[in-house]
Amino acid sequence: MHTKLNDWKNGWCGIELSLRPHEIDRLIAQLESIKEDPDQHFHLSSDYKGAGGVGDIEISIQGPETASNMQVGSLAISPGSRFDEKNA
Repeated sequence: MHTKLNDWKNGWCGIELSLRPHEIDRLIAQLESIKEDPDQHFHLSSDYKGAGGVGDIEISIQGPETASNMQVGSLAISPGSRFDEKNA
């Protein structure tokens, strides 16, 4: 797993998260676990080696009183692909 913090220099930043194929099933299982037990949470944690960056991401169920401020996007479109309804 690898994360990268991108400072967009406009007050916002982005986090890139790259997973190895064998980590995907573990992440899905952890997400399914908190879906079944909303009082639980889990962490994606750094090995704290290197110059710094993203140290920890906590994953939990959003409470009904908490306003949403992000959304899940669609898959990326391959270079050279045409954008149409099936890619939306």
